[in-house]
Amino acid sequence: MNKISVAALQIGSDYAGKAATLGNVMAFEDRIARSGASLVVMPEALFGGYPKGEMFGTRLGYRMPEGREAFARYYDNAVDMDGPELAELAGLSARTNATLVLGVIERAGSSLFCTAVFIDPERGIVGKHRKLMPTGTERLIWSQGDGSTMPVVESAAGKLGAAICWENHMPLFRTAMYAKGVEIWCAPTVDERDIWRSSMRHIAHEGRCFVISACQVQPSPTELGITVAHWDDDRPLIGGGSMIVGPLGDVLAGPLEQETGLLSAEIDTDELIRARYDLDVVGHYSRPDVFNLHVDERQRDGTTFIGS
Repeated sequence: MNKISVAALQIGSDYAGKAATLGNVMAFEDRIARSGASLVVMPEALFGGYPKGEMFGTRLGYRMPEGREAFARYYDNAVDMDGPELAELAGLSARTNATLVLGVIERAGSSLFCTAVFIDPERGIVGKHRKLMPTGTERLIWSQGDGSTMPVVESAAGKLGAAICWENHMPLFRTAMYAKGVEIWCAPTVDERDIWRSSMRHIAHEGRCFVISACQVQPSPTELGITVAHWDDDRPLIGGGSMIVGPLGDVLAGPLEQETGLLSAEIDTDELIRARYDLDVVGHYSRPDVFNLHVDERQRDGTTFIGS
């Protein structure tokens, strides 16, 4: 038996900015420690924020000055991989002995990436995954990741992989991660819909892996006196729905709705072999004589200098 405790921290970006968000996360330190969780997954874009409803002053063919100002503010609230926010979270990981997987808006030069960061209690930052395909108008503000940041990370909890929000709907990406041997599938998201929960159960059942979905929860901006485009009622801006799913698609914990909280469950990674007895989609249930996936993991830089 290899039983461990894992958790999803359902929390939202603070409208006051990344420093306030960090304080809100750190306030959960005692609860994380008491839970005994070996792994805590946090939502997409938690640090940096998911700007739901923001127009960034753009219409097709036009970029307005107010949009440039909005992007500059958003860029200023993003985080650097070697910045103080992730250093503080590395300390949290070390003190609680919990591996952290969390969503950030990562600054890289003048560009931004929606990124999942892996933080180990002993080694600090051990990996990151940049979202391969921002969805819809996210492409206006977020760059595309490449195949060089698709790790499966060894941890005390097991082999961890991450897919951010609608990347979870990319069948070939899922296949690549299954082939890397992911045991615990981390899904930072802002998707609160019931169909998302069906997807989480499907991925667990398809990949025969544990799934931890961590969604942001955001109160109604109107209640806080904040203006968000096309949002003028008291419904939460993002309603949560974090959940933990077993490798046969059974819900182990959650969904947690419309409140901040730490959702935890005990899992046994020895169950994975039993679950894959009749379905291993990259092993005995594959047909490599008919289907073959080619994955390019090279880093794609826009500029290459050759010579001295």
